[in-house]
Amino acid sequence: MPDRRPFDRDRRALLGSFGAWLAAAALPFPAFAQSTGAAKTRIGVVGSGRIGGTVGSLWVKAGHEVMFSSRHPEELKDLVAGLGNLAHAGTVAQAIAFADTLFFAVPYGALPQLGQDYGAQLKGKIVLEAGNANAGRDGAIADEAEKNGIGVTSQKYLPGTHVVRAFNTLSYMILAREANRPPPRLAIPIAGDDPAAVKEAAQLVSDAGFDPVMVGGLAKASLFQRGGPGYGQAVTSPELRQILHLAP
Repeated sequence: MPDRRPFDRDRRALLGSFGAWLAAAALPFPAFAQSTGAAKTRIGVVGSGRIGGTVGSLWVKAGHEVMFSSRHPEELKDLVAGLGNLAHAGTVAQAIAFADTLFFAVPYGALPQLGQDYGAQLKGKIVLEAGNANAGRDGAIADEAEKNGIGVTSQKYLPGTHVVRAFNTLSYMILAREANRPPPRLAIPIAGDDPAAVKEAAQLVSDAGFDPVMVGGLAKASLFQRGGPGYGQAVTSPELRQILHLAP
């Protein structure tokens, strides 16, 4: 992949800071995953920085097999070494081929290039997408997301996939600290158009140690995009439903 792509900028800095955090903090094993015996998912993480590294690590702790990807997979060796034999490192292409479900945690401006480069391989995949559009960083696509809604825009640039917006509202520090806390757990809003994809995303949110709150189809993802009423809300499910005027 060319060096110009935004999701690979500052990769070493992001991985270094995440590796230091991982060494200092023990991520809890979710009691939910240990008690249900539910079928596990092969997950490919595209964008293995703070959000991707944190959420992917929670899934590994829940018993899922996860491939963290980078243009330089060798930079991920410390991350995967600390997570055991369910964690792997690979290129983006390898992660897409490996995965049943993908988690995109890249700068929002990277989506068009990812869709263009990997469109054939991505076809039919469930993609949990966590990017936030920032005009100063992402340019015109941020204006498009603001105008048309970020969920609809994400689906446009990832055609043939089943996009579910998830894990975009809270910082990696909050996600790491609050995962699997005693009830009531923190709420993670999700939105998607495909019922099977939404069901899978809801399960993965639960496995990571949070309560999924279904907001609606991708058009409703604007309710929790950057600047929306659901963005940055570290609250429980009933509280989030009240904020977003959703039925209990």
